[in-house]
Amino acid sequence: MNTKNISFVKLLNRLLIILCLTTGCLVAKSSPKNEQMRSLAFKRAQSLNNGISISWLEQTWIKNPLAGAGPTTADFLLLKKLGFKSIRLPVAFTYFESEHIPLQNVFARIDKVVKQCHTYGFKLVLDYHYGKINDTNYSEETPKIINLWLKIAKRYKTISANDLFFELYNEPPHMNPNVWKDAAYNIVTAIRKVDKQRTLIVGASNYNSIYELSRFVRLADENIVYTFHFYEPFFFTHQGAEWVGDQVATTGVSFPYNAENFPALNQKAKGTYGETNYEQYKHDGNEQSINDKLHIVKAWADKYYVPIICGEYGVYNKNADMGSRCRYIKATRAALKKLNIPGMLWDYDSSFSLFTGKPSLANLSSCMKDAIGYNDPK
Repeated sequence: MNTKNISFVKLLNRLLIILCLTTGCLVAKSSPKNEQMRSLAFKRAQSLNNGISISWLEQTWIKNPLAGAGPTTADFLLLKKLGFKSIRLPVAFTYFESEHIPLQNVFARIDKVVKQCHTYGFKLVLDYHYGKINDTNYSEETPKIINLWLKIAKRYKTISANDLFFELYNEPPHMNPNVWKDAAYNIVTAIRKVDKQRTLIVGASNYNSIYELSRFVRLADENIVYTFHFYEPFFFTHQGAEWVGDQVATTGVSFPYNAENFPALNQKAKGTYGETNYEQYKHDGNEQSINDKLHIVKAWADKYYVPIICGEYGVYNKNADMGSRCRYIKATRAALKKLNIPGMLWDYDSSFSLFTGKPSLANLSSCMKDAIGYNDPK
């Protein structure tokens, strides 16, 4: 994941929630120019439900991410046993290029995962992670992104479009949404010259924010699934995350909110959005708030009659207690299911891992088994 140093000024967002809940967000659906293709995109989006990211080729803080073995047969068998249906593979292409690592070396690792997914029956999302695009450099960066995607599209053109998906760009930063939309349009247009059948996954700016997606105007292409990331309330899900900064310095935050064990505000968070979110958590730290916020993006999808997916949700595991993590994941999964929104957990075996150690059934707590819907056979 990219740094999610997102503004948490709540007024506009609360008003949007209230508007959607009170009016039902009654808006006209767009009419597909190619109804068959749009229907196929909906079907393929649903095939990605109950997915999980394998954070490996995006771990730029490791000296040489390619040195790792990546997911093994044991990993795929475990994921299958736990009921996961799809895998998202984030790849830090820009980083590897900056380190002068040959693209063929990166492709060799991806090829292995593609084959493993085919062998064990998983859908695969190939995700362009950690790009550098912003408001000032988009005219230089967009052609670089396009050039990379053309190489990817040509390499994997023979892989069934039912099995392999391309996620154009993970978490576009806080930038002009129109600039990002133009860049996304150009990337999609370029890929379509090579591969007209592949379902593409596109998110909004401000780090795949649900609020930015609710203001996004869908692209003309009919074969797109729109993604968002859900870490609400961020104050809980990222508590103590070092890469975010002082706004999440307050730790010991449980889910749902409990006044009896609510920690004191960490002094480092004073004067930051973390102080605002601290006061707001009594309202945000519950299942109803999760449902209300997901209704925002569901209303947008209904407005344009397009498929959506929650491409990431989860909890940083260093500071949140296991019971709270389980309750949050279970509540988010239930809310997504209620709204018929497919979801993919972040992540398998890194700092948001479901496990208490290396991935194994022995290191999966009973409450996490319940949270992800795993029925342990006796």
